Amino acid sequence: MESIGSQEVLRLSVNGRSHELLVKPYATLLEILREDLRLTGTKHGCEAGECGACVVLIDGAPQLSCLVLPGQISGSEVTTIEGVADGSELHPVQQAFMDHGALQCGYCTPGMVLSSVALLESNPAPSREEIKEALSGNLCRCTGYASIIEAVEDAGRSMA
Repeated sequence: MESIGSQEVLRLSVNGRSHELLVKPYATLLEILREDLRLTGTKHGCEAGECGACVVLIDGAPQLSCLVLPGQISGSEVTTIEGVADGSELHPVQQAFMDHGALQCGYCTPGMVLSSVALLESNPAPSREEIKEALSGNLCRCTGYASIIEAVEDAGRSMA
């Protein structure tokens, strides 16, 4: 990354669009997405990597954006919840979350959806234990997880 004064030039793709941003080297990806790119679907949660509210996909893998610094993602492809749907057509995981009532307050939903998308892209027919493991870093205070697990199972079937 090249530096300009106390800032760095960050080049990356977010939801399929190329960006070149001047950022502070200590800014987190979470801050860059929400404050610089105005993509507010990624949520501020604990800001310590404990809750999963800020999960995004970096080069297809789920990552906690509150722990990612610009120097770690230069040249990467980042997918946020805003980039999962295909226009007005929801991704099968998003549709399944709606169909199964796995949304509740919605604060954890973006991270849950993105973690589920990554799981189903690497394993189209995960067991319940594999789903639980993939979502173990995403905390939800509302649903009790049963509807979330059912939604991921249903999305996997519809994606197969």
